[in-house]
Amino acid sequence: MFDRVNVTLGQGLLVAVLGILVVFTVLVVLMGIIKLQSIAVEALENRGKKDAAVVKPDSSAPSAPPLAATPAKLAKGSCGGVMLHDVPDATAAMVMAIVADELNTPLNELRFISIQEVK
Repeated sequence: MFDRVNVTLGQGLLVAVLGILVVFTVLVVLMGIIKLQSIAVEALENRGKKDAAVVKPDSSAPSAPPLAATPAKLAKGSCGGVMLHDVPDATAAMVMAIVADELNTPLNELRFISIQEVK
């Protein structure tokens, strides 16, 4: 049923080495494809963040008053102070947390200028 094939030790080693080289070559090609995909996804995410950062202010909305001089030393990761207009601290913190969650952005990357209740 099976024919016997005479293979020398050298031929067997050659076949094994070629098989290993083919496997590793395919693995390197797959690694390159995955790396290119991750670079492309990063570029798309960064482009999306840049587009989201360029938000034009609504002309009908009242403009916020200019900020008072910010203190010389800010906490690490802080983006400056925020002016609260008749809003309790707990409510302002909750609003900032909700905005950060909706934007899927860390809170320390957002800058809130003022928070005012719209009546």
